[in-house]
Amino acid sequence: MIKRVIGFQNPAYLSLKLQQMVITLPDIEKQENISNEVKKAHIQTIPIEDIGVVILDNQQVTITQALMAALLENNVAVITCNAQHLPIGLNLCLDGNNLQSERFREQLNASEPLKKQLWQQTVSCKIAGQAFVLKSESVEAANMLAWSRQVRSGDADNLEGRAAAYYWKNIFHNAGFIRCQDGLPPNNLLNYGYALVRAMMARALVAAGLLPTLGIHHHSRYDAYCLADDIMEPYRPYVDLVVLDIYKRVSDISEMTPMLKRELLALTTNDVQIDGHRSPMMIAIQTTANSVQRCYSGEIRKIIYPDW
Repeated sequence: MIKRVIGFQNPAYLSLKLQQMVITLPDIEKQENISNEVKKAHIQTIPIEDIGVVILDNQQVTITQALMAALLENNVAVITCNAQHLPIGLNLCLDGNNLQSERFREQLNASEPLKKQLWQQTVSCKIAGQAFVLKSESVEAANMLAWSRQVRSGDADNLEGRAAAYYWKNIFHNAGFIRCQDGLPPNNLLNYGYALVRAMMARALVAAGLLPTLGIHHHSRYDAYCLADDIMEPYRPYVDLVVLDIYKRVSDISEMTPMLKRELLALTTNDVQIDGHRSPMMIAIQTTANSVQRCYSGEIRKIIYPDW
């Protein structure tokens, strides 16, 4: 089932009633960027079971503890944004699977050779996805495709870094572009899109009974979602494709407007070719997360990633 991604960009009071999220919009008639349909009522309700991700992107959003608990109990990822409208926090359920302790043990006992093989697969798929993006922009990508096939266990040759240098130099047809968290646009669009994919991946990993903190490659002491950061890598090119489209159409992308956010939020329903069929990205991410768990348990040896 495709879960809804709900973003709040205007003041709102969010509460819980009968397993429904109750949305109260104060002074709704005075607010901008609100559709006429929403203005017809001050209160709306959404079943908790239909929600996958909630984005709190306004400093005047209030959420009750009862609603927060209900969202987390239903494995909803709750993202908090700062005053600059950039995601800075992610809340996840601590008990997302009834076999969680068993799967934690399998994850903790995973051997280094296994983790290196899984990282090899991850990097190979990511570079193939980047090559696809470059080819869609008529940029030479034969070297990227070659590198995607040459990745060794653990990416011992750092082909991910070599591919990234070539990729970011050419993707926006702008030799001066530098991919940086705090860099100039379209870095702001990339940050927002990646944060959304990261939240969906972390949510899916928790649902699969895994600890999103324990990565196969990322090991930063300050990163609470190392595994999510690892496994989301092959999904980054999908964000890049959307950002590229916006970059070519919209003249001013210096600010994250509601329109730009809506386009990025639509990522969750974009089709992904995976495991022999097409699925919305949210379903594909669940497929990938479940396959990671099966790799840890020894059922399979390969993560199911998108087929570029």
